[in-house]
Amino acid sequence: MATKDLSAYDINSVPSAENMRFGIVVAEWNWEITSALANGAVNTLMKHGAADENISVKYVPGTFELPLGGQYFAELDNVDAVILLGCVIQGDTRHFDYICEGVTQGTKDLNLKYNKPFIFGVLTTNNEQQALDRAGGKLGNKGDEAAITAIKMVALQQSFK
Repeated sequence: MATKDLSAYDINSVPSAENMRFGIVVAEWNWEITSALANGAVNTLMKHGAADENISVKYVPGTFELPLGGQYFAELDNVDAVILLGCVIQGDTRHFDYICEGVTQGTKDLNLKYNKPFIFGVLTTNNEQQALDRAGGKLGNKGDEAAITAIKMVALQQSFK
């Protein structure tokens, strides 16, 4: 289990996002957590040069709907990468397993189908405190990490052109 801020990074290791366009899909379920992830992602993209008009944020009801929201971006908007942000907290039933498996598989499928980075920014935690710790708390913000990954993957893809 993580015990340090996982969002700490060398700012110079991240390429400029100045000419990149990003879609962000945010699950409304566990809003306190997912909105913090979204704020982290947007702030990090802008810190690395992404213009406000090149960042589009859309919302879906829950984490399971993230892949379809991402597909809408791929088909209906001109973005270089899509960041999927959600939070699933373990409960007393197997619902957690099905949601996590579905969104993970859906994200992988989108990456391969569209040849475009779809970034998995979904917290899968045992309890709410673990999620809060990873949504701007003592362990950083997974939204920051997802944004950095998106920038790096777009830069990688562009390096092949």
